[in-house]
Amino acid sequence: MDTWFYEVVSIDGDYANLRRTDIESDDLKLVARALLPAEIKEGSKLRYEMLTYYMED
Repeated sequence: MDTWFYEVVSIDGDYANLRRTDIESDDLKLVARALLPAEIKEGSKLRYEMLTYYMED
C-alpha cells in the first residue's frame, strides 16, 4: 500500500482542505472532516495509508 502525507491548510465547516507534502504540489484535496482525526486543526500534519488518515507527530 502507498502512503501519502498531507498538511491541513484550512477547515471550512464539515470539510478540510489538505495539501500533499510528500510531493511538490499546490493542489488542494477537499476531505470530509468525518474521515479525519477529530483533533485536527490548521497546520496539522497527516499520514494517509490503508484508506485511513492518521495524525503525525
